[in-house]
Amino acid sequence: MTTRKMLLGMQFGNGYGAQATSWRAPNVDPKNYANFDAMVRYAQAAERGKIQFLFLPDSPALVGDLTHGAPVMTLEPLLTLAAVARGTKRIGLVSTGSTTFTEPYNLARQFKALDVMSHGRAGWNPATTSDPSAAANFGQHIAERPERYRRAHEVIQIVQALWGSWEEDAWITDTTTGRFANPAKVQPIDLQGRYVAARGPLPIPPSEQGQPVLFSAGGGEYGLTIAGRYASGVIGSTFTIDDARAQREAARRAAADAGRNPDEIKFFAGVMPAVAPTVRQAVERRMVLGANVFPQSVPYLGQMLGLRLDPRRIDDTLTSEELASARATPFDPRAPRALEIARQGWTIREVLAHGVIDYHPTPVGPAAVTADHMQEWFEAGAVDGFWVSIDTYEDGIDTFVDEVVPILQERGLFHEDYEGTTLREHLGAPPQYGLDPRIAGIPGQN
Repeated sequence: MTTRKMLLGMQFGNGYGAQATSWRAPNVDPKNYANFDAMVRYAQAAERGKIQFLFLPDSPALVGDLTHGAPVMTLEPLLTLAAVARGTKRIGLVSTGSTTFTEPYNLARQFKALDVMSHGRAGWNPATTSDPSAAANFGQHIAERPERYRRAHEVIQIVQALWGSWEEDAWITDTTTGRFANPAKVQPIDLQGRYVAARGPLPIPPSEQGQPVLFSAGGGEYGLTIAGRYASGVIGSTFTIDDARAQREAARRAAADAGRNPDEIKFFAGVMPAVAPTVRQAVERRMVLGANVFPQSVPYLGQMLGLRLDPRRIDDTLTSEELASARATPFDPRAPRALEIARQGWTIREVLAHGVIDYHPTPVGPAAVTADHMQEWFEAGAVDGFWVSIDTYEDGIDTFVDEVVPILQERGLFHEDYEGTTLREHLGAPPQYGLDPRIAGIPGQN
């Protein structure tokens, strides 16, 4: 039995699930996109499984093909999490917030208010928005990546300075003397950067964890500068143990290069479990969800395998000649598994239902299959935990909590209960209030 425990976050999106057509799934209310009560109920199910945090991706633009699928994002992430905060007690609440199209004072105020409301469970994923549709919503254009990341560093540092502008012992509330606070300890920050500025102070006292925890979900060299300098959690996208291990080590090196302890940063790989009593039942479940979208994916599956596939053949298996000539493209890390599944004799539709073009690995079958996948990656040192994307929230969260989590607990891989009350405690992140004194300046900016 290992003493090191796996950490788990859960994708929390549009009220339906991670699959674009989950709004049509059996027993799902198709109006859940606007149903905050449903979101609270799903969060409570995740909390029952002792999941460390919920993670809400977001973009300040409409994302998704509305012809057959719901918008990818929730109505508004911080309002969603405010509702969830009032219906839960322990689970962490992490949301994306754009550094490109949001002023630092707004970000600081909103996220710290959520942190106080939730008694220290808030986290922020600062994102450098690159979607032209989002830019159009603000009458702007998308700047080049270096400029967007320089602005992001400024925004993050000003936000953290604002979080610390109401000092930890400033709030007195002495009814005998009549002193509410010590104004000498609630001071402006007066920070002016090249792109953003703020005077402050922020009119919000510290939460039980002091201030929100930072996450990073951006990849590449620029994303690593954010992760290494500020993040306690990194959300990765990877399909192999070797690549996950490399991404984790890159994040840890970036933290060390910034003067931090590499153990302060936790790496989460994505997983999209397809759980059912048998592989066949799991595939059939996914075929129902993918009925409208799988035909559109057939040509791309063909590209992955080096074949020309006609969508009209979606319910056929590959011929022996096709299997003999098929080659997994080196340009898509999902291709080897797609070829492996095709060689097992499944139809093209069933191959797609195995999640071979999902944006994270998809273990298919009984709960132990997902648990085995997670255990292998964790014990290989490739991850500190997983970001779990559930296909349909209505029944999928309960299935994961009731079937996969107990297996992980029995194997000594996942905790039996929350050890603390704050997100910082859940992650084992060190205390921080205001700016990290080890981090100064903006990379690449004089």
